[in-house]
Amino acid sequence: MKKNSSGRLRDLVYAGLCILLLSITACRETVRPVESTSHIRANETLIDYNRGVVKIEDQEIDDFLRRYGWKVNQTSTGLRYYIYKRGAGRKASTGMLVRFNYSVKLLNGSVAYTSDLLGPKSFELGYGGVEAGLEEGMLFLREGDKAKFIIPSYLAYGLLGDQDKIPPGATLVYDVEILEFKPYK
Repeated sequence: MKKNSSGRLRDLVYAGLCILLLSITACRETVRPVESTSHIRANETLIDYNRGVVKIEDQEIDDFLRRYGWKVNQTSTGLRYYIYKRGAGRKASTGMLVRFNYSVKLLNGSVAYTSDLLGPKSFELGYGGVEAGLEEGMLFLREGDKAKFIIPSYLAYGLLGDQDKIPPGATLVYDVEILEFKPYK
């Protein structure tokens, strides 16, 4: 039985499609992205940069402390604190409400905020909402204490500042007077 030309053309098209489909599926393999090390190098560069910034800031804080002759304690996070008047009241603990008078200055001495203008500040210990360094420092105090906290930028407002009176990358000097610690209701 002879095939006419339209039947032969149909068979050739069919055979061609089969070959095409087989070649596509036979060549298919899982495409794996090329692993790039550029993001690793970028991260290492940023880490090195941040270490340098922290080192410079630590040096500025040390110079400030030498200038004023303050003998401070330093925590593992980099917070420096100096309790210059001891109170006899209740000791701080997580979950308590702290109410305190304060002044916030920059290392150059300029005043950013004070309770004289804004009134005492309050917050619940252990739940954030304030500078990490301020919260950490409060846990060393008791009612009636007066203390100074030197808070590195990475424990304060970081690279952005507070978009108001605290500039980007600023170290803060808090002077606090604890008015009360009480259970949070």
